[in-house]
Amino acid sequence: MSNLIPNAAQSKKKRVVITGLGVVSPIGTGMDRFWDRLTKGANGVSRITRFDPTEYRSQMAAEVKDFEARDWLDKKTIARFDRFNHYAIAAADQALNDSGLTEYKFDQTRAGVIIGSGIGGADSIQEGIKALSSQGPKSVSPFFISKVIINMSASLVSIRHGLKGPLAAPSVACSTGGNAIGEAMLMIKRSDADFLVAGSAEAAVSPMPFAGFCASRSMSARNHDLQKASRPFDKDRDGFVMGEGSGIVIVEELQHALKRGAHIYAEIIGYGNTADAFHFTAPDPEAGGMVRVMRNAFKDAEIDPSEVQYINAHGTSTELNDKTECLAIQKVFDGYGHNLKISSIKSMIGHLLSAAGSVEFISTVKTIETGIMPPTINLENKDPLCPLHIIANQAEQSSIHTAITNNFGFGGGNACLVIRRFEP
Repeated sequence: MSNLIPNAAQSKKKRVVITGLGVVSPIGTGMDRFWDRLTKGANGVSRITRFDPTEYRSQMAAEVKDFEARDWLDKKTIARFDRFNHYAIAAADQALNDSGLTEYKFDQTRAGVIIGSGIGGADSIQEGIKALSSQGPKSVSPFFISKVIINMSASLVSIRHGLKGPLAAPSVACSTGGNAIGEAMLMIKRSDADFLVAGSAEAAVSPMPFAGFCASRSMSARNHDLQKASRPFDKDRDGFVMGEGSGIVIVEELQHALKRGAHIYAEIIGYGNTADAFHFTAPDPEAGGMVRVMRNAFKDAEIDPSEVQYINAHGTSTELNDKTECLAIQKVFDGYGHNLKISSIKSMIGHLLSAAGSVEFISTVKTIETGIMPPTINLENKDPLCPLHIIANQAEQSSIHTAITNNFGFGGGNACLVIRRFEP
């Protein structure tokens, strides 16, 4: 039996690579459109169209605008499942097609899915409450539960593609996407699977969750100037802008990828996961959990912080998050911090909540592949509490060998992923 189960040293030798990318975002569905618009500083924020926002404190969002569910799904599937499921299925299809796995005969028992969400079926919850309150319990759809539960995206992708290996659906608020991809990496390192479809999906631009975030006063109320509402690290920021979408990647064991001649975008070499254990919404003001998560990721990757050249920051455009993340970066990188290049793509796509981590991971992978670092738009008056090199308003280009992407969520959950240019 001992010959079948890899020990820690054997697991550590396994290398994990990214071989497929898929995205549904407020600035474009599909990798080509998403990356082109992201690097050009496109702004996905506009007045809400999914419902009348007139009575809401915040009236803008980064909605997905170019997505047609019927391009990906049949009418029956569209009707039976929620919008966040539609996004996840479309992004997963893209990633699998991009990876070439749809044309490769793989062992289905060694292929799995880890797709998380934070809020789940927001539209379907809204519809169910309305039906129950107006017409009674018999009016509630028999598909209500399958529409709203968070694991359904992972399950649907598993069923759709016959993936019979590990199945999981993490829900750790805004760090969900990072956790999903990090846990996929760990599963491959311990030989649970040859590849996993990993990421997250969210579709919370819906009256109930939107009202809740408005009530918490965590979202921007810059309704007079919507295009400049999401402004991470800017002194004049007043809160985040909600976004929606899905990011899915193929996380694959290196030898499996090489055997089938896969295109390798980058290698994922480290993962950290910590808790602040401080407050249910606010980050630890001393940045303890953020500092530990980056240091744990570097320890897992077996690298020194000085090897990192670029950070895709969590950068929400809230005062507490931005200044705490800057403090954490300064503590972790000490005297080296001034050499880092940092950007927050939430300035363009808003905060995708649980989907933020996976879409931002995809952006970081593309930065390593292309050398293009997307801008932080709307950065006009940089917060003096963040004396770091934030890439402002226009993309920059440089050869990037090693990068990290940070995710920090409500409840104090933190995730950090270390990504490196692939070298055989």
